[in-house]
Amino acid sequence: MMEETTGVLKEGFLVKRGHIVHNWKVRWFVLLQDKLLYYKLEGGKKESSPKGRILLDGCTITCPCLEYENRPLLIKLKTKTNTDYFLECCSREERDSWALDITGAIHAGHPVQVQELHRMKNSFKLLENISLHHIVDKMRDSSTGIKLTLNVEQGNRYKETFTGSALVDWLISNSFAVSRFEAVTLASMLMEENFTKPVGARSTGATRYSDLSEQFLDDSTALYMFAETGKKMLNSKEELQFNISELSGTIVKQGYLVKQGHKRKNWKVRKFVLRADPAFLHYYDPTKEENRPVGGFSLRGCLVSALEDNGVPAGVKGNVQGNLFKIITKKDIHYYIQASSKAERTEWIEAIKPLT
Repeated sequence: MMEETTGVLKEGFLVKRGHIVHNWKVRWFVLLQDKLLYYKLEGGKKESSPKGRILLDGCTITCPCLEYENRPLLIKLKTKTNTDYFLECCSREERDSWALDITGAIHAGHPVQVQELHRMKNSFKLLENISLHHIVDKMRDSSTGIKLTLNVEQGNRYKETFTGSALVDWLISNSFAVSRFEAVTLASMLMEENFTKPVGARSTGATRYSDLSEQFLDDSTALYMFAETGKKMLNSKEELQFNISELSGTIVKQGYLVKQGHKRKNWKVRKFVLRADPAFLHYYDPTKEENRPVGGFSLRGCLVSALEDNGVPAGVKGNVQGNLFKIITKKDIHYYIQASSKAERTEWIEAIKPLT
C-alpha cells in the first residue's frame, strides 16, 4: 500500500532506536501534518513503502533528551499509546529544527498552544531562590550529572570538559531552565560565581564581553570545566586512534550523506564532518556508540566534482542515480557520495572546494 505523502513539511536522515532490539539504524524520515513516516534505504535508494509511521496526535516530545549519554543529540517522542521513539540528529541545529517542526505538527490543530510554545521559547523566568550549589551537586552526580569528556581544540587536548551546548541541554533536561536563553543565563551565573570556568581559546575569548549573557557560549565547540578540576591538558603520550591534529580543525559543515564502500561497493549512510585548518573530511558510522571516525582523508590536492544525473556513472555500483558527487584524493582514491538533493550536493561541493 502506498502511503499518502502530500504536504511534506520536512524530510531527511535520522538515526532511530529499534523497538524490540535496541540497536540503532539510519532511516529516511518524512514529516507530514499528522504523522512521521520512516523508510529503509536499500542500495542507496529509499524503499517505496514506509517501514513504519509515528502518529503525532497526542504525542509528547522531549528535546533535549539525555537518556543515552553517548547520544547527546536525541529527540524522544512518546505516542498516545505510550510507545517511545528515540531519534538522533547529526548536529544541535538540526535537532532543534526537527524538534520545532515536529512540535508544530503535533500542535497544528491548536493555535493557542503554538503561540504558547513560541512564548515559552523566548520566555524568561528562572526558578525562585535557585541554589547554584544544588545545580553543581547535580551536575557532578556520577550517573545523572553532566558527562565529562576529552575534547580537542586547536591541537590541544582537554580532559574532563563539557561543551557549552551540552551544559545548556543538561540544564533544560533537568528542568533548571525552560528555554536555551534561560539556560545560558544560568550557565553564565555558574561561571560568574566560579563554579565553572572556560577552557580553550573559543570560550575564554567570549568572557571579554561586558554583557553577562554573551560571556557563556551555547556552542558545541566552546569548552568548559568545573573550576576545581586542575589537570586540563593531556600529555602527548596518551595517543588517540586518529592523529589528533586531523580532528582539531574548525568544523565547517556536517551532515548525513550516503557513501559507496571501497571493498564491497555497498551504499551506507555516514555522518560526514568537514574541517578546516587542517582541511580534512571524516566520516562516522551513526549507528555506533563511539564518536570515532571510521574513515577520513586530507583534502589537500583533492578533486571534487558533481556526477551526471542521467544514468549510472562509471565507478558507481548498483542502480544508484541522482545527486552524486565524487572526490579523488591526492593518492588517487575515489570516493562516491550521494546527497539527498541537488541543493545539498552543491552546498557540499562548494564547502569542500576552497579547502582542496
